Order: sequence, then C-alpha cells, then structure tokens
Amino acid sequence: MEAARRYFPAVVRSEHESALDALVALDLPRDEAMDLVVAAWERPGGAIVAAVDGGRPVAAVPLADGRWAACNAYPEHACASAAEAERRLGRLLRRGRRGLVATG
Repeated sequence: MEAARRYFPAVVRSEHESALDALVALDLPRDEAMDLVVAAWERPGGAIVAAVDGGRPVAAVPLADGRWAACNAYPEHACASAAEAERRLGRLLRRGRRGLVATG
C-alpha cells in the first residue's frame, strides 16, 4: 500500500542542474548527498529531504523546468492538501523570499 502524499512548505535558497548539486549546496557532504539521490531514484518526482546543522531540515525539490531547488524545508508544517501547505508557506515567507510547496 502506498503512503499518503504529504505536502510541506519550502523556502528556495538557490537553483541547480541536479539534485546532487542542490543537496551539496545545502551543506550536505557529497557522499551523503549521493546516497540520498540513489535512494530516491525509484520514487521520482518527490523532494529529497535531509537534515543538516544538528537537525535543520533541508530539501532538494524538483522544478517544472527540470532543475532542482535547494530549500530550507518545513516538514513539521506538512499537511494532506497542497492548498493548506500553500497557506502555511505564505506565513513563512519574508519579503523578497521565494517558496514552493513540496511533496514528500
């Protein structure tokens, strides 16, 4: 049985050509980032979530144009609907910041 899809807000830090590049930009060690990309290979389309700096959640999120966003992730705000996650994202964004709703 497939797990229910969850949506969570993410604040974009930068964009990259690959998931590996996005994870490395988030300060994950390259070998750990490669392990995460390989583990996610069988479930395309979803975010790759990791923890850095003592547990701070980050994510590499696929974009519509094929690039990947390196994001600060907020899985503690995960919800069952994209609309609710979008509303929560609006509360997290500061002026000039860009965010998106990720699935995981």
